[in-house]
Amino acid sequence: MRLGAFLYPTGYHVAAWRHPDVPAGAGVDIAHYTELARTAERAKMDFLFLPDSSAMRGEDMAELSRTAIRYVAQFEPLTLLGALAAVTERIGLTATVSATYNEPYHSARMLASLDHISRGRAGWNLVTSQNPYEAYNFGLPEHPEHGARYARAHEFAEVVSGLWDTWRDDAWRRDKAAGVFFDPAGVRPLDHRGEHFSVRGPLNMPRSPQGRPVTIQAGSSEAGRDLAAATADVVFTAQHSKEQARAFSEDVRARAEKLGRDPDALQVMAGVFPFVGRTRAEAEDKVERLQDLIDPQVGLGLLSSELGHVDLDGCDLDGPLPDIPVSNSGRSRRDLLVRMAREEGLTVRQLYKRVAGSRGHRQVVGTPESVADELADWFDDGAVDGFIVMPPYLPGGLDDFADLVVPELRRRGLFRGEYTGTTLRDHLGLARPGR
Repeated sequence: MRLGAFLYPTGYHVAAWRHPDVPAGAGVDIAHYTELARTAERAKMDFLFLPDSSAMRGEDMAELSRTAIRYVAQFEPLTLLGALAAVTERIGLTATVSATYNEPYHSARMLASLDHISRGRAGWNLVTSQNPYEAYNFGLPEHPEHGARYARAHEFAEVVSGLWDTWRDDAWRRDKAAGVFFDPAGVRPLDHRGEHFSVRGPLNMPRSPQGRPVTIQAGSSEAGRDLAAATADVVFTAQHSKEQARAFSEDVRARAEKLGRDPDALQVMAGVFPFVGRTRAEAEDKVERLQDLIDPQVGLGLLSSELGHVDLDGCDLDGPLPDIPVSNSGRSRRDLLVRMAREEGLTVRQLYKRVAGSRGHRQVVGTPESVADELADWFDDGAVDGFIVMPPYLPGGLDDFADLVVPELRRRGLFRGEYTGTTLRDHLGLARPGR
């Protein structure tokens, strides 16, 4: 079973920062992140996963002071991973990079640098950005259209991979006696000229330890699945049921096979939002403690964002979810939440309370044994290859999973006792690509 640790600064629950055991300034506290990284590494988890966005969501600063608790007052993730590389030895280090609001050369160089700094533990989550407010920070009048963002992302990934492959592994001779630093035959300029990018190359650094850092892709819309099938080593998905997860895995692997890729080389990992207690009652108490901290304004604002920044003002909180149009923001999460509300008959209030926690990911509540049962059920049935663990609050939620659930998975033979390799590709069973 593959296991990643998803790290919002204070935890994944929207009210986590208000929890009495959570440092409210966690986002700019390197000691906090160091503790989390070492906990995940002690549990022998495959990688850390840092989400990111390049803008606050919304415009009214008075309202944002209460509701804007994501991507505010926290480190830029690749900079942070460089620091965490120095205080860890084996765990993988991955972060979100937007193809919509970055350039491929800069991204390829930064990720290759992180791979060298960490000795082969780097990865990136290739996204197209759901947050429309990012556009205003990059000179654009509005967020690019959904299809255009994905077309750019395909070309972005092609250029990044091409830059990583511009040098042969043995090109860097560094022969002092002969005065030859590199073999000219070992390099090839990229000379890419496409619809969105013109990049000559080559990358101005050696090929990275993994050949290419690991690529994660997290979109589950039709366009997102196509991008994952074409580019991803790991596919991160939000699925509410085992059946939906299995259907998703089969679909994205079939798409990869049509593109000539080995479908079994893709690792599909579902998000899981765990509340763990030594008893069921203790776990349920942890849920209620956080749910009681949700400000209704925050809950409704988050639901609006997850549904595609729709206007929910004036809707009946104790009535059913109104019709939600498709927007230019992320679509897979909108579809998942609308389906969940309809299938379970949730009111708007019930849905925002659900979203404030798991945001559409699978929530599991119980003892270490019962949580392990649920994870094992999905894994043993072939629905997924593993899970990206989204602790509800930090550091306590990660401590609970690492100290209570991981030993139970290990006891069942479902998870490693020690790292057997040194790179992230080793941990995930992925081959090093040749050049």
